[in-house]
Amino acid sequence: MFRNQYDTDVTTWSPAGRLFQVEYAMEAVKQGSAAIGLRSKTHVILACVNKANSELSSHQKKIFKVDDHIGVAIAGLTADGRVLSRYMRSECINYSYSYESPLPVGRLVVQLADKAQVCTQRSWKRPYGVGLLVGGLDESGAHLYYNCPSGNYFEYQAFAIGSRSQAAKTYLERRFENFTDSSRGSLLKDALFALRETLQGEKLTSTNCTVAVVGIGEPFHMLDKDTIQGLITEFELAGEEAPAASTDAAADAESAVPEAGAPTDEGAAPMDI
Repeated sequence: MFRNQYDTDVTTWSPAGRLFQVEYAMEAVKQGSAAIGLRSKTHVILACVNKANSELSSHQKKIFKVDDHIGVAIAGLTADGRVLSRYMRSECINYSYSYESPLPVGRLVVQLADKAQVCTQRSWKRPYGVGLLVGGLDESGAHLYYNCPSGNYFEYQAFAIGSRSQAAKTYLERRFENFTDSSRGSLLKDALFALRETLQGEKLTSTNCTVAVVGIGEPFHMLDKDTIQGLITEFELAGEEAPAASTDAAADAESAVPEAGAPTDEGAAPMDI
């Protein structure tokens, strides 16, 4: 296993200004199955790929309901994602009890980022090895955030995380200008097309993906398998095809485990991304 004198704990800086334990946590996110998020003015769509450890086991849950107006999709260590989603539920309940109104999405994301940041500054803790796409709706509109193990958070119009997510990002980058005014149906179609890009030839079905929706007048909920399969069949019958992604090499490079087992000590710190 790759080791160096600067990765013994999370509080040790390398001469290049990097925290290797934080980078390893971010690498864990890249190794997880893909999750994507898209938002328009009125709706947020979260979708993920279901992967099972073997043919004899069921897949692990990758999308969690936090409140009626907030949901989260994860990539990375599922156990960490489960703990963080439970923390988010607790914060929503406490805020609702105190103020009798839903917790704003941006405030919850900041609290989550602060919780993750503490783990990068304590030698007896480890960073959370999970990335979270937080989608929600509040008085200021629809929001989609990405929370990183480093404690950083970013708001996106659309984003993808996990293994082979670069192909989905390429599709989303070509289409994101239309997302703001998209209808619920169009947003669902783009979500499924983007998710299909991460499968690299594997057929997209209702059994290997999960899709969740939240919008104006529509509480956060996951679509049932029949609905998802109906949408997939509808697009296939219509002969619609997603634009071909030209980044197979980049996707393969991103999803592959580094030969050395860890990032090198060159380049910018990941917290600067």
